[in-house]
Amino acid sequence: MTHIDPDTDPARTPPTGPVYTETVETVVVRDSNTGWWIAGVLGGLVLIAVLWILFAGRGPGDADARMLEAQADAARAQAAADAAMVQGQITGAQASVDIARADAARAQAEAVRAGNDARAAEARATTPPPPVVITTPPQPAPATVTPNAPQN
Repeated sequence: MTHIDPDTDPARTPPTGPVYTETVETVVVRDSNTGWWIAGVLGGLVLIAVLWILFAGRGPGDADARMLEAQADAARAQAAADAAMVQGQITGAQASVDIARADAARAQAEAVRAGNDARAAEARATTPPPPVVITTPPQPAPATVTPNAPQN
């Protein structure tokens, strides 16, 4: 069997030149979930390990005991705060009493001083003034000057 191309001239010779060949490679990639399965299993193991570390050694009663202990601590702190507040109020009241006593003592002292001043003023008003005595100082003797008298 021969192949005859009607478009080619049999008298014409084909051109000679370098021959290029092209190679096509096809890579077939198959979908595989193996990597995802490995990552999932490792993630699950890590999660289980973390949960075991967090909750190891703690029973269900431990949480209740810790809750009761925390409530007792909160009650003690509240009682201490209340006691401090009451002590502050007592201290403030004592300071107020001390201030009132000081004011009363000062008022009493002023009243005594005012009474004394009033009695002194009354005493001055009822007593006659002392008589005024005018005295003249003694006069020195007149000096006599003589020619033989010593001169000091």
